Amino acid sequence: MTEAARPSGWGAYATLVFVTVLALSGCSNVPRYYVRMAEPDATLTRLTEHPEQYEGKVVLLGGTIIEEEADEQYLWLRANNRPLDQDYVPHRPMHSDGPEAGSFWMIVEKEQLPSTYRDWARMTVVGRVMAGQRQTEPVLSIIYVRGWSMSGDQAGIWAHVNPRYIPSVPASVGIGAGANRP
Repeated sequence: MTEAARPSGWGAYATLVFVTVLALSGCSNVPRYYVRMAEPDATLTRLTEHPEQYEGKVVLLGGTIIEEEADEQYLWLRANNRPLDQDYVPHRPMHSDGPEAGSFWMIVEKEQLPSTYRDWARMTVVGRVMAGQRQTEPVLSIIYVRGWSMSGDQAGIWAHVNPRYIPSVPASVGIGAGANRP
């Protein structure tokens, strides 16, 4: 075997690492770790109808960002719901006026998401359900998010360093039981 035909040690190592990562992740669009954390069969409809049952629990939702606000500490993102398929890819709801066609809010510390999140056409979100609602819609503290481009390709991934972290939201922000912010 010639020197050029022999695979380099680094190339073989990189291939091994890549294959190992794929095997451990299960080739899923959401790492198994987060899927196991999430409440099975949680939907926007269930979150809206029974918010007390999901408070503090982790859920998987899909969405498209429609509004963005920032305060001193947090970035607030409002998303139109996009139900997830079996591969955790978000799609438009079957009915544009049905319960799954609603919206939800996401909260993350400022400067945490990569700036490219504004380019994401859709998102798969793993988040912890916060107490109370904002504008009568559920609020998720983002733990993991996968962005999708217009073509359906992966556009980015972000994960919180400590997925068990629950932010404490100041009362002045206006989230809580019965809070209704414009």
